[in-house]
Amino acid sequence: MVTVYATNGKSKGTVTLPKVFYTPYRPDVIQRAVVSVQAGRRTPYGTTAYAGLRTTADYFGRRKKAYRMTINRGMSRLPREKTGGGGLGKVRRVPQSRGGRRAHPPKPERVYTKKINKREHALAFKSAVGATTNRDIVAARGHLVPDKKDLPLVVEDAIQSIAKTKELLKVLEDLGFAAELARTRESKLVTGVKRMRGRGSHKQKKGVLIVVSEDAGVRKAASNIPGVNVETTTSLGIEELAPGTQPGRLVLWSKSAVEKMGDAA
Repeated sequence: MVTVYATNGKSKGTVTLPKVFYTPYRPDVIQRAVVSVQAGRRTPYGTTAYAGLRTTADYFGRRKKAYRMTINRGMSRLPREKTGGGGLGKVRRVPQSRGGRRAHPPKPERVYTKKINKREHALAFKSAVGATTNRDIVAARGHLVPDKKDLPLVVEDAIQSIAKTKELLKVLEDLGFAAELARTRESKLVTGVKRMRGRGSHKQKKGVLIVVSEDAGVRKAASNIPGVNVETTTSLGIEELAPGTQPGRLVLWSKSAVEKMGDAA
């Protein structure tokens, strides 16, 4: 039995934790599952089979009585375009020519996905859920866990219908997440190619993850709070529970979400 808190931070009954919250901690399996999900999103890329070869160019060497030939003409013996009247044009096809093929292009047939068994992935998800109940694992990830409160933190279902950011901030502060919100409010300036190419210049820390059974406006309210994410029990995945393959995300569960996790397990 764990305590269920009201939105004002006071105790409001208890709820029985499902068996999924007592899954043994397996960081190795969690890492494999997260890497598999990340690899599945990677788009295969590479050159086409005919890249740089869509041309009339061909090689013309020693051919007696031929209209096209490079011998004794002061021309390099490389594939050249076929121009009108039997002449030869510019060099094509070879890597050192303009518009030619690349010397060592990336191979499009390479597969970046990493397979993982369904049962192993299910074990990783359950283990990541169980890791959210361990204060040491959560603290080791850098989260500031509220004092004098046991994990997992469960709140009443009224949090699901909060639609304003100001109201949600007050609820999180009343529940003891003021220090965590201050920690995630700071962003880190990144450097290098990512910033140079306009792919984001700041790195945001991961903060509280709010898991609800039904989104009645809380996702929109949390969209303006740095580091705070909202997921439903159906959209919750292994990456949300273990960002960057590191388990121990600080999670705030709604009462109905905890009950649904028992049905899903």
